[in-house]
Amino acid sequence: MPTLEWIGKNKVVNHHQEVPFRVLERQYSFDEQGQHTENNSSENMIIHGDNLEALKALLPQYEGKVKCIYIDPPYNTGNEGWCYNDNVSDPHIQKWLGEVVGKEGEDLTRHDKWLCMMYPRLMLLQKLLADDGVIFISIDDNELYNLKSICDEIFGASCYASDVAWQRTYSTRNDSKGIVNEVEHILVYSKEPEWNPNKLPRTAEMDAKYKNPDNDVSAWRTSDAFAPGAATHQGMVYAIQHPFTGKMLYPSNGACWRYQQDTMLEIMNGWTKYELQDLHDEKERAHVCGISPDEVRPDVKAIVLADPLEVASANAQKVLERGRWPRFFFTKGGKGGIARKTYLENVGGRLPTNFWPFSETGHTDEAKKEMLAIFDGKATFDTPKPHRLIEFVLKVAGTQDALILDSFAGSGTTAHAVLNMNKADGGHRKFILVEMGDYADTITAERVKRVIHGYGEGKNAVEGTGGSFSYYELGEPLLLPSGNLNETVGTEKIRDYIWYTETKKPLSDYKNSNPYFLGENNSTAYYFFYEPQKVCVLNYDFVATIPEKAEGYIIYADRCTLSEQELQQLGITFKKIPRDIVRV
Repeated sequence: MPTLEWIGKNKVVNHHQEVPFRVLERQYSFDEQGQHTENNSSENMIIHGDNLEALKALLPQYEGKVKCIYIDPPYNTGNEGWCYNDNVSDPHIQKWLGEVVGKEGEDLTRHDKWLCMMYPRLMLLQKLLADDGVIFISIDDNELYNLKSICDEIFGASCYASDVAWQRTYSTRNDSKGIVNEVEHILVYSKEPEWNPNKLPRTAEMDAKYKNPDNDVSAWRTSDAFAPGAATHQGMVYAIQHPFTGKMLYPSNGACWRYQQDTMLEIMNGWTKYELQDLHDEKERAHVCGISPDEVRPDVKAIVLADPLEVASANAQKVLERGRWPRFFFTKGGKGGIARKTYLENVGGRLPTNFWPFSETGHTDEAKKEMLAIFDGKATFDTPKPHRLIEFVLKVAGTQDALILDSFAGSGTTAHAVLNMNKADGGHRKFILVEMGDYADTITAERVKRVIHGYGEGKNAVEGTGGSFSYYELGEPLLLPSGNLNETVGTEKIRDYIWYTETKKPLSDYKNSNPYFLGENNSTAYYFFYEPQKVCVLNYDFVATIPEKAEGYIIYADRCTLSEQELQQLGITFKKIPRDIVRV
C-alpha cells in the first residue's frame, strides 16, 4: 500500500510510545446538586490538558473500550492560530515548538507540522477503540487527502468506511467566487473491517410508499419476485403457470425465484391448486441460466395448475376480489406479471448514506445560535458544531450504553449530544472530553453544566438534561526521568500502570487474601509487592502468602532472595520495582 512521507514522519510514527503515562487528577465533580469537591463517581469526564498526554493517560483503563470517537481537529486553514507543541526529540521538530502554523505559501512546513501532530494522536485513538468501534473525523479540503493517507496506514485501508459529506450551510453567499463549498468531510474508519452502521429511523416519505390495496394485515409495496444467481441456483429456476392466462412464467435472464420451490408451491396454492410437473423445458431454463441445455439440471419440475385453466382462473379471481393476496401476486388486476410483497413491518430502518443534509444534522449557523442561547447572547466560540450532527453520529455508530470520546472537545458539543440522547431515550451513554485550551473549564465544562441544569429564560428556556461529570487536570508522570516510579502519584495509580503494562487491560477489582495481588491473565498470576516506606523482599515468607494456584507467577518486588533455580521450580518470574531503594 502506498504511504505518505513528510518531514519528521520517522520521528513521530512511534512517538506515542515515548509519551509518559500521567495520572488524571480530579478537580471537582458536577451533577444536579451543582459543583462540589466530593467524588460523585461519574463515568463522564472532562479533561484539561494536551490531548496526546491525556489519551496516553486513558489507556490503562480504556484501551479497547471506546465504542465511538468523534474528533474535530484543526483544519490547518492558516487562520486558526494553532501551534505545534509535541516535544519530539529531533532538532528540526524542536524548532517548531510553540510556533503558530502559518498560511499556505508562507509556512512551507505547515502540512508537515499538521501530520506530525495528528499521527501519534490517531495511533492512541486507534488503541482506545473497541473491536466494534468507529472513529469519525471532521475535516475540510486543506488536509483531507493527507488525513485519508495516514488513516489508511494507521487503521488499515480495509477499515475505511466512508467519506461523509456534511452539508454545513443552508445557504450560499452571493459574493462567493468559484465553486462554493457547501460541505465539509467526515472521514469514518472502523477498528475492524466490514463494520456495519446502525439503521436510522424511517421517514414519513419513505413509509408513504407502502400501501394496502388488498386489506392485508400490514402495508406493503411491490418488490421483485426474483433474486440473482440463476447459474448457481438452478433448483430455483423453473416455470410457474399463470392462473389467469395459463402462461408459463420464468425468472428473468440470470435470475431465479426468491424462495425455495417448496415455499413457492405453498404460496401459489394460496391462489388455486398447483402441482409439480416435469415440462422437459431444459432449453428455456438453460436460457435463463445463461448456459447450454446439456449443462442444465434435468430434474427441476415446474409449478403448474392442477385444475383446468377455467377452474383455476375462477378460483384465483375469488382470491383477487376477497383480498389478502398471497405473498407473490399477479399485477394489473391479475393480468400482468408476478411480483412480491415487501411488508413495511419487515423492512426495518434506513441505511445511512454518505450525504448528511443540514435538515437532519444541523448547520454552522444553527450551532452559533445554540452557543449564544447557552451563554446568554455572548459569542464564546468561533467554530462550534451543532449538537444534532454529533447525535446523528451516535445514531449511526453508537448504542444506549456506548462510551464516546472526543479528544478535540472545543465547545463541548459531544457532551451536549450525549446528555440530550440519554434524556430522550433513557440511555446510559458516557462521554470523555479532552480540551487543551484555557477555556476547558470556562467554556467546555461550563456548557455541559448549563445543559445539565437548563438554560435560557421564558419561552426560550431549555429544560436541563440531568446527568453528571467530573473535571480533571493532567497530573504528574508515573515515571521519573530516571526511569524510577514516581511514588508521589499513589499506590493505586502505580498498580493500574503495572497491570496495564503487563496485560494491556484495565485493572479489575480482583480480590484474594494477598493484598498485593493484581489479577490473573492467561493463567499467570500477577503480584505487586510494594510498600512506599519499606523495602519489599520476595522470599519464601511472601510465597507462603500466595493463596491460589496458577501456571505461572509474575511478582514485582524491590529485592529477591530466592535463587534462579528456586524461582524456576516455583514458576515465578521476578521483576524488580524501578525505584530509589536507598531513599526508602
